[in-house]
Formats: sequence, C-alpha cells, structure tokens
Amino acid sequence: MAQVGELLLGSADLNMEMAGRIRQRAVAMVKPMRFMRSWDGLRFYRSGIFLYRHRAGVGDPAAVLRAALAEALVHYYPFAGRIVEASPGRKLIVECTGEGAVFVAPDLGISLDELGHVTGPPVPRHDELLPAMEGAGVVGRPLLYIQANFAIQEIILKICFLQVMHFRCGGFTVGVQICHCLADGSDMAQFATAIAEFAHGVPGAPTVPPVWAQEILISTPRHQDNDTLVRHHRHQHPEYEPVHDAGRDMVSPLTDASVHRSFFYGRRELSTLRALASMPPLTSSPASRFDLIAAFMWKCRATALRYVDTDTVRIQFFINTSNCQKNSPPLPVGYYGNTCTFGVAESTVGDLRRRPFSHTVGLVAAAKAPAMEEGHLQSAAELMTATGRRGFSVARTYVVSDISRPGFTGVDIGWG
Repeated sequence: MAQVGELLLGSADLNMEMAGRIRQRAVAMVKPMRFMRSWDGLRFYRSGIFLYRHRAGVGDPAAVLRAALAEALVHYYPFAGRIVEASPGRKLIVECTGEGAVFVAPDLGISLDELGHVTGPPVPRHDELLPAMEGAGVVGRPLLYIQANFAIQEIILKICFLQVMHFRCGGFTVGVQICHCLADGSDMAQFATAIAEFAHGVPGAPTVPPVWAQEILISTPRHQDNDTLVRHHRHQHPEYEPVHDAGRDMVSPLTDASVHRSFFYGRRELSTLRALASMPPLTSSPASRFDLIAAFMWKCRATALRYVDTDTVRIQFFINTSNCQKNSPPLPVGYYGNTCTFGVAESTVGDLRRRPFSHTVGLVAAAKAPAMEEGHLQSAAELMTATGRRGFSVARTYVVSDISRPGFTGVDIGWG
C-alpha cells in the first residue's frame, strides 16, 4: 500500500513549488495558548471516519481536501501547532508553531462495497482508515513525567491528523484524529464545516468565524490545601471520586475482552422504552431519546456483568455546555475549545434491578441539571488545578457519549 505524507500549514499564501516542498508567507506570530483543557480524562484523540461514494466530474478529493484544509488552518491556527506539557503542574499548552496538520493520502486496493453495509462502529479495517500516530496516548511516555527541577519539560504532540483513503471503486474515506483536549464533537463539526465551505469556494468562508477565548474558562488558583478546596467546593464533581470498593470492578480497561456490537434503536424500540418510562415515578416530563437509551443500556449492563445487589454502579455521560444559557459570561458564537462536562448518576445494582425502568430514566435525567448550573465548568477547572488534573473514575462506571448532535451530517465537501 503506497502512502505519501505531507504537512499542511496554516498560511493565507501557500504556494507549492515542487513535490514535498512548501513555502509559507505572511506568518503571524501568536502567543502560546495557556488555558487549554488539561485534564487526564481528555488526554486522548477523538477519531472519525467519513465514507463517500465515487462522484464523476468533481475532481480529486485528496487535492480538494488538501487545499481546503490549508485554508481552514489559517483561521484554526491552533490545529497547526503542537501540544506541550509544562511542569510543574502538568498544564497543557499549545505552541502555535505553524508546523501544520499531518495529511496522508494512501491507496487501498479494495472497494467500499467490500467493507459491507457500515452503519456504525466497529468499522471494518478501521485501523487502516485512520491515520497512524506516533507513540501512545497524548502526553507521551511515562518517563517524561519525572521532574528534577522547575524548568519546563516539553512533550510535543501533533494536534490534528487527517487521512484520505482512495478505494478501487473511486470512492474514498476521510479519517480524522484530533486531540480531545483542544476540541469536542461540536468543535470538530465546526472545523469540518469550515473545510467544506473552502472546498466549495463559499464567499467569506468560514461563515462562522472561530473564536478562541479559553480565558473565559480559566481556573483561579486557590491559596488553600487541596482537601479544603474539595470539601468546600461550590459544585459537586462525583466523576472524580471513586465508588466504594472500586477494586471489585467486573471490567478492566486493560484486559477487557468483551465483544463489541452495534445496536439500532428505531421508532418501535424507542416507543417501547418510552411506554415503560411513562410509568410512575417518572410522570413530570417526557424523557429524551438519550435518557431512554442510556438508562436502558445502564440497567442491562449492570445485570449482564453480574454485580451483587449491594454494589454501587454509575453512569457518566458527556454534556456539551457551549450553548448553556447559564454560562456567565456566555460563550460567543464560534467558540471552540472543548466545553464538555459530565453528568453522573449513581445507584445500587439492587435498585436498578428491582425498581421500574422509569426510576432509572429519572436518575439519568436528573444528572443533567447540576452540570448545567452557572459556574460548573469553571468549578471543574479549579478542581483539576488543585488536584493535579486527575482523570475521572471508571470503576463500575458506564461512560456514554452522544454523538448524534454535533452536526456532522450537514458537512458536505462536494461528495454528499
């Protein structure tokens, strides 16, 4: 399988002189961004695969995407930088080096039809459809965490990887991996929309100018010990506190040999779940699709893993707060930089088994409210600063992410 890689730079005047050689002009010096989300729970790469059928007369998708990405990086210049971890404090920052995003365009000797009818993960041969990345994790090897002094130790990582894969049938896929500390699902969709607009030659693109204003969510240092800060914190963050007897988990992330399958919830399935959820005690308001599916899967998972009735289990889900009306100050239109926080519900396994499904749905629905309170996101940032940016607890926890709303279905780069 032939593979060619190159770097795309964020420059308004990017001229190709010869293959593999790029000249950049009008470079603007920008300050490193200090207020990036540095939490352990976000130090990984979010990936996505977009599949497109052949469309005659549109042009070479790799060339179109390469040019559009270069234009988009002018406006989303952090994506062309590199991540650095500063110590002490394990704070992640972005160095706006202009080194570019990684772009590769290999040829794969199969057709899209050979992948089968792809409706969701796991996608066949996904490891070939996503760009390969150097190293593991987001912060490099563990040895680099050891500090001998207060100098800055740099762990440099690329932020955005993009791969266009050509198929024998003329179709292609676009595989994306982007650092979750810098972008959530909505940010990825906003960036992809900008690329699509440049691919179409939309005047004035991007029509939604990106706004980097991480100082809105900056954490304020507290001159008090960590225990006092956590004990008297103005918001609760149970996602960072372990469940009782966490060692009795039935699933280990390091040795999990579970079989992965996709399940489709159509109108009939949702109608059945909604009928179950309409029974007491949940009678105040209709449950959302997310509440229904998340509650049902949580209940089934706790039963399938054969926990004892006295075990405490959790469900934890990501909540995007970028459009939350209680943000103070409100986030501007075009803001990007990961505004996810977490909703957490907790129950004993016995309660999940014995009590009606409507009770489980009510727990999930009620877990959203605290995460949407004014100051909750800033509060979490303060807690992370005080506790060394620890990761969230995963023992006996079912982690759910709703990716149905970011807006990827509206992204059209010219092939549908």
